[in-house]
Amino acid sequence: MNDRNDILVALAGQQNAGKSTLFNVLTGARQHVANYPGVTVDKKYGQYSDAEGVVRTVDLPGTYSLTSFSLEERVAREFLLQERPDVTVNVVDASNLRRALHLTLQILEMELPVVLALNMMDVAEGRGLRIDQEALAERLGLPVVRTVGRKGEGREPLRAAIRALARSGERQPARVSVDYGPLDPDIQVLTSAIAAAPELAGIPSRWLALKLLDDDTQAAQLTAERLDATHTETLLQEAAHRRATFEQEYGLDVSDHLVSCRERTVGRLLDGVLVGREGNRPTLTERIDCVILNRAAAPVFLVLTVFLIYQIAIVWGYELTTYTWPFLARARELIAGLLPAAGFLVDPYTRDIGLWLVDSANTLLNYVPIFLILFALIAMLEDSGYMARIAFILDKVLHRFGLHGQSTLPLILGGVFAGGCAVPGVMATKGIPDHRARMATILTVPFMNCLAKVPLYTLLLGIFFVEDKSLMMFYISTMTIIFALLVSKLLTKTVLRGHETSPFVMELPTYHLPTVSGVLRRAFERTWVYVKKVGTIVVAVAVVVFTLLQFPGISDERLADYEQRGRAAVTAFQQAMAGNAYREVATAANITSLLNVYNDYKRAKLNAKGADASSAVDAHFARLNPDFLPLISPPRGDKDARQASRALRDMDSARKTLRREMKEERITNSLLGMIGRGMEPVTQFAGFDWKINVALLSSFAARESSVATLGVLFQQDADQNATLEARMGAETRAAGATALLGTSIILFFALYPPCLATTVMVKVQTGSYKWMIFSIVFPTLLGLGVASAVYSIGLATGTSGIEMMSWTYFSALALLLTLGLFGGRDGRARHPVLESPADGGLRA
Repeated sequence: MNDRNDILVALAGQQNAGKSTLFNVLTGARQHVANYPGVTVDKKYGQYSDAEGVVRTVDLPGTYSLTSFSLEERVAREFLLQERPDVTVNVVDASNLRRALHLTLQILEMELPVVLALNMMDVAEGRGLRIDQEALAERLGLPVVRTVGRKGEGREPLRAAIRALARSGERQPARVSVDYGPLDPDIQVLTSAIAAAPELAGIPSRWLALKLLDDDTQAAQLTAERLDATHTETLLQEAAHRRATFEQEYGLDVSDHLVSCRERTVGRLLDGVLVGREGNRPTLTERIDCVILNRAAAPVFLVLTVFLIYQIAIVWGYELTTYTWPFLARARELIAGLLPAAGFLVDPYTRDIGLWLVDSANTLLNYVPIFLILFALIAMLEDSGYMARIAFILDKVLHRFGLHGQSTLPLILGGVFAGGCAVPGVMATKGIPDHRARMATILTVPFMNCLAKVPLYTLLLGIFFVEDKSLMMFYISTMTIIFALLVSKLLTKTVLRGHETSPFVMELPTYHLPTVSGVLRRAFERTWVYVKKVGTIVVAVAVVVFTLLQFPGISDERLADYEQRGRAAVTAFQQAMAGNAYREVATAANITSLLNVYNDYKRAKLNAKGADASSAVDAHFARLNPDFLPLISPPRGDKDARQASRALRDMDSARKTLRREMKEERITNSLLGMIGRGMEPVTQFAGFDWKINVALLSSFAARESSVATLGVLFQQDADQNATLEARMGAETRAAGATALLGTSIILFFALYPPCLATTVMVKVQTGSYKWMIFSIVFPTLLGLGVASAVYSIGLATGTSGIEMMSWTYFSALALLLTLGLFGGRDGRARHPVLESPADGGLRA
């Protein structure tokens, strides 16, 4: 194949024009998703082959124009300007043709070969619109192809038009040209000056002149990069002078003039080409919006939609993990079988770290069913057109606190209702167009009540707030959204103040029925991105956490003591086996292997579902370990086997006790444990001792581990059978702790940094380790500050825990209402754009 026949094609178009769907139709499964260098905007690229070569295809971010107001606009414009694709496919919504052609004219001004794809023609025809395709192609001077992306219609004609245009190599300006009236002389002067500068070769002269007259900062920067300082200053001053003269003479902003001239050009292009439906009968979309966006009904539909997403993806999706987890568990057993065998008390290092990494990966992979369902539902909302309406409904409230209407779904998924998960919440921020609001959402989603926080809350309520449990649950379940909004306001006024924001342009597209293929493709695609990106980083971070928990380890003296107790357990077992028919099986050399097989068998029987699976486990172990099987599963009537099995069970129990005690001591003396002790001079103001510090630090790996760690640290005696609530409650109360400590821990945990998986997702979504570290450090300082203030004030004033929680809650609520009512907006312009009526105009 000749490389000269390989071409680069870019798909450009406005949001909701079906561009990504058409991209999928063109490229099929041969596509990849990455980020543009230095930004977090999706870069979707793929390829297909025709008779003449390979067609590399890039799906540019959806954008309404090629200005530099938003990140998406700049990314799309810079790609077209720098890569100069062989063909640019301008995908337009045929039912909103008047608005779409504004972008077409701007692409043509960049002197690029363009194919116009009239997409969603079925929608246009369903609304009674008729488009003279040949006349439009004649007036524009470029190929026009009819497509219906969601049905796969028009793929071959579009491919043929792309190849034909690329073969011609035509890069001359298109036939249509915008008449900018009194501004044209100024454009000509600047165009000539730009064309005369050899350093600016390759940049469309007329396009750059327009951008400089429009005071485009990115265009000015591009000029400065190519020209020396003197020539740059001369050119920019000339553009500024002509812009000021025009605006003073005509009393009209240059940007507004350019838009109005393009609108007149579009009107002339469509005169006689676009014929609207007769009468003023409202469309189906307009009739649905009369109900969905009704002032009274809109909140009801919104709450119902959000609840269904949460219920289906998080609640029901989590139920699916009962079916997928056995596969992960079997994979773990398989890997465990390949690793060195477990020792009697101490396992080989490779086994420890290997299983630690497998468990870390399984924790993430266990969320895959949830993500598949979640991303499928999000795709359905996007394709149907309702996602834009969610943002429109809530933006007015949320953006007072620096958030965005599309922040709603991430916050819900994070756990506005107790039981969400911050990982999918952070992932769902991808679609927020406003960069500052997106960053604020990413940093506040972890404040929500994820499912993994619930065990610790339940434990603390059972210890300190037995009589006030209902009131405390109300506080816990609602205070996180209060904290999130307040923190978002704080961040947007401080560290995010200089971050880019953009005018809020909201389009309410026509309603569509999502296609099964489109929904499934995006669901699997986004889930794979999660598995690929997050998995690699989590494995690296898990190694660090493992090291902090394992080293420096147990001293030689303490290890010798544990080994002596282990030998005593083995001796007791051997004495119990004296005179037993199976004593030759349970020799000293076989004891560790026997115990390992015993535990493998118990796990396999526990995971077996049904009588057939249980029998299969027996048959499997009978083949692998026929000598051990009578001891681990004694036959009926065999007294010696039953006696040996009881002795084996007692030795296994003693071994587990020793291993658990060693684990506790290892954690206590580990680097993480020493950090916990070293933190006591600071955390004492919040009432935390080293055990609570270690539990909170260990929960960074996974929230659930906070309770598990407390269970290890507050061990029960061998002759007790008390719950963790009873053991921890008795010890903390003996140390003088009250419900005030419970309040302090709850407040800190509510503001605590995100877990390991979430911090990794913060890195993935922001593309920055700086923000990953900030997402850990800032909540830690904030949570510790709030917890210390509440505990210290309560201790000094003699206020009870429930009273301090009430004071904290209502103080935060009062501050929230004050900022919401009198704090003003965040400065972002809000421009909702509703669906265009049949004649192509806009109504706001």
